[in-house]
Amino acid sequence: MEYKKFENHYVIRIEKGEEVLSKLKELCKIENIRLGSISGIGAANKVEIGLFNTETKEYKTTVMEGMYEVTSLIGNVTRKEEEVYLHCHINFSDTSLKTFGGHLVSLYISATCEIILTEIKGEVNRNFNDEIGLNLFKF
Repeated sequence: MEYKKFENHYVIRIEKGEEVLSKLKELCKIENIRLGSISGIGAANKVEIGLFNTETKEYKTTVMEGMYEVTSLIGNVTRKEEEVYLHCHINFSDTSLKTFGGHLVSLYISATCEIILTEIKGEVNRNFNDEIGLNLFKF
């Protein structure tokens, strides 16, 4: 991963073979980013996505391996118990241009991934909500 900071924006390149979420967490720790917005595109060869079942309160995850174009990676940076907490969603297409999407669990890069992370001054934490079954914003 390489990055450059411009005011409150980080322009990030994730390298071939790297896992995106772990690299973004690393950057947030190094730069002490506590709140932010993530937007990205790229190329991947392994993606794990999830769908949250609101009845069972569990994620069903799927791992896909192949040649994929990341058409949209969006998300946010917050904190949970003082640790970096990333919540990202992704859309990506295969070689037949069929598109998939969901909650991002992991993303391995096959060529490059270009991300803009905008830091927002302030802090929003998360707490687990028993009724919903998710870690929700805590204001």
